[in-house]
Amino acid sequence: MSEYRSLALTVIAIFIITFLAAYFSPSFAEQKTYLELFILFGSLLFIFAVVVIFATLGFHSFALFLSLFLAAVIAMYGVLGALLITAVTYFLWGSIFAMELLLFYNGSESAKAWFLSRYDFKTFKMEYVAFYPLMGMLYILLEFIPYLFSKEKLLKFTPSKVLKEMEMLLE
Repeated sequence: MSEYRSLALTVIAIFIITFLAAYFSPSFAEQKTYLELFILFGSLLFIFAVVVIFATLGFHSFALFLSLFLAAVIAMYGVLGALLITAVTYFLWGSIFAMELLLFYNGSESAKAWFLSRYDFKTFKMEYVAFYPLMGMLYILLEFIPYLFSKEKLLKFTPSKVLKEMEMLLE
């Protein structure tokens, strides 16, 4: 618990120091710069908190949080900001999902437990379809490219086989 306390104190100290720097700045330009930095730190803290919630709860539980978050981003940064956050969220969660799927395919027990704790087959299949392109991309990055350089045995990734195994596991 003390590590969370020190993390919270560090974050609070960053905000206080930045705000005090803005308050005691001799010129308006410096004041404006520090206030922009203060707002940027707040935005980053908010985005980090949302990503932590996202990773903790999982994708299907996060739908309501994501819609509220997107509404806040649209209000602050417009539609382009919301599209950027949506793309980053898709890439982050899709990468996590695809990585766990590749680990499951390679026989990892922790990946099997990860899927069992978070999914039934219906929700798994929805995310499987949504993140299908990322599965291929991660297979190329994590399996095929290292195979070209190391000449180790290449494990062929068959998404339909993974879907059948998951159907048996999650039903």
